[in-house]
Amino acid sequence: MIELDGSEGEGGGQTVRTALSLSTLTGQPFHITDIRAGRPDPGLKPQHLAGVRLVQQLCSARVEGGYAGSRELTFFPGTLSGGTHEYDVGTAGSLTLLMQSALPALVASPLETGLMLTGGTNVRWSPPVDHYQMVLFPLLRRMGAELEMTVLSRGFHPKGGGTVRLRVKGGPLSPLRLEERGELLRVLGRSCVQDLPEGVADRMLASARREFPDMIAEKVVSTGRSPGAGLTLAAEYGGTILGWSALGERGLPSEKVGREAASCLSKAVEAGGTLDSRTADQMITYMALAGGDSCFTVGRMSGHLASQMRLLPRFLPVRFEVGEAPPYRIDIIHT
Repeated sequence: MIELDGSEGEGGGQTVRTALSLSTLTGQPFHITDIRAGRPDPGLKPQHLAGVRLVQQLCSARVEGGYAGSRELTFFPGTLSGGTHEYDVGTAGSLTLLMQSALPALVASPLETGLMLTGGTNVRWSPPVDHYQMVLFPLLRRMGAELEMTVLSRGFHPKGGGTVRLRVKGGPLSPLRLEERGELLRVLGRSCVQDLPEGVADRMLASARREFPDMIAEKVVSTGRSPGAGLTLAAEYGGTILGWSALGERGLPSEKVGREAASCLSKAVEAGGTLDSRTADQMITYMALAGGDSCFTVGRMSGHLASQMRLLPRFLPVRFEVGEAPPYRIDIIHT
């Protein structure tokens, strides 16, 4: 039994999500205490319970402490079954955070799995599904991952109702060495609006284009349970991809959403890393699962990334070497 302290590091839900996937993949049960101790409202929230229940469904796991507000959880993994599964969060809970609980295990397993997930596609405090499609998934394919996600409908706060279809054909991952960005090839901008005037999407793009005048723009206009808007940008280089997103809110001018996304991506570019800070804390898990040593550089060390580096060696035979100055070089070394 692997004993984990949920108060370590950034003290949020990332430890639970990653532990679920690694436990399922390696067959090692875990017990975690002080879940989300670093948050004002500690304990498991519905978003985290959704991840527990999805992974439980995928591998027929036994769970103790799986209820709202629980500050400890014991997870006994079963065996991944593959096949097709459906899961409805029931709220606008983030579908990308839900995926984080299962996707590393599915990508590295030898099975083919299909997921139909319903919830929030573009919501606060989490990457939108567009960031996965435009940044994370293309990088994973460079490691040999076979995965596709189709957005069938959009889900915004407060009602959610967005649906994505995810198909993963698992298999061994190859190492990825992101040492240099290479030449900037293009900047993509995807502007999404739901039950709002199309002009909102146009204004977000126009504002972002002031920072990236040659940006290739795409608009997605939809109808759904709740109105919403957001912009995702991706800077594609010869050797990597950097991305950033911003979400619209009631009373927030469209132009400000575009400026925020563009300004944050520009800062990530200026920071000099081969991964942006939001993607780095996801990619490091897949690099730890690969069949060889990987590396990347990142301009800012996030709390999530530091927590991942503490957690991963508990399940996997890996260690990390971290550079002393930004952009920080991080080597993932198999022991």
